[in-house]
Amino acid sequence: MPIMKLLRLLCAAVCAAALALAGGAANAQSGGANKPAEQKPAAEAVKEGQKKIDEIAEAARVLQGPAGNPECVWLGRRVVTLLWRDDLDTAFRHLDIYDRFGCPSAHIQATFRCVVRQGNIDPKAADTLNGRVQACWLDPALPPTAAAAAAPATTAASGGTANR
Repeated sequence: MPIMKLLRLLCAAVCAAALALAGGAANAQSGGANKPAEQKPAAEAVKEGQKKIDEIAEAARVLQGPAGNPECVWLGRRVVTLLWRDDLDTAFRHLDIYDRFGCPSAHIQATFRCVVRQGNIDPKAADTLNGRVQACWLDPALPPTAAAAAAPATTAASGGTANR
């Protein structure tokens, strides 16, 4: 039995030494101690998480009924965002969950209609889409922006064709 204990101890020591060497090599490659730039994303993640909590709380305060429930707000905004991005399969899977929670599907339709009426969104600016979905979720009757209202008028005036 003492030989088994000695072998176990030796095996544990070898494993600990290997882990220490691997950790030291990884730490040397990364430049040692944590840099302030590495700590910044964690602070931003906390701030972003608090922003999402505040948005959900605002929706609960503004909206009457189940559309203001936190699960309905979170899932519903995701569904509208996915619909805008033409990810219909994922949107419909989320919509099934949304319906199971007893959330109002008419609010999804009204919010998506509002987002579409607002006009095109810069695809590289995610905050613009998220902000628009949040604004439309809170007030689906939001009037279209001036640029979105002017676009259909110019298209109708030009006959719907573009000069090439």
